[in-house]
Amino acid sequence: MGSESHYNSKKDRVFVRAIAGPYNLKDELTRLRSMPRVIKGKEMKFQDGPQSFSKHFVEPVDGLTQTLHIHLEEYAPGGRTQKHGHVNEAAFYILDGKGYEIHDGVRYDWQAGDVAIVHMNCVHQHFNADPAKPARALVMKPKPLMMFMNMLFQQSVIPRPKEPAPGGVGFEPRHDEDDYNH
Repeated sequence: MGSESHYNSKKDRVFVRAIAGPYNLKDELTRLRSMPRVIKGKEMKFQDGPQSFSKHFVEPVDGLTQTLHIHLEEYAPGGRTQKHGHVNEAAFYILDGKGYEIHDGVRYDWQAGDVAIVHMNCVHQHFNADPAKPARALVMKPKPLMMFMNMLFQQSVIPRPKEPAPGGVGFEPRHDEDDYNH
């Protein structure tokens, strides 16, 4: 290791690294155009629980898109998620129910029709405020893009609950719902 520091206050610093590698636009477009264009939500089941459930339509591992991670969240009555943080932003379109977020210690209330925005590097947690009814949100994130740029960081602060909330004992997510008029 040299004796000279990499830091110099008189020089500009690089905050985002160059993107380099085998990426080829023509090959990537060919790959993307061969992927499914319609994801059948009825063919998917909610995962996780017992207080929050997820159904991932598009996620980084499947390679369906270069920029989007889209999933449906369902919060059991009185349910909550893990407390966590990540580099990517997220937009939660609230389909039904009422609840709130805690972002860096600040509470933000929401209800059906609202959009809750989680900013980058924000430690946050999602809560269903109704002890008797579930809540649901469609979540959109640019996670694949962040991964491509090697800017992915995610950390759990408080893990996902393993026991149901008092109002959510025996709750099952709405797997087979056929009325989508939230």
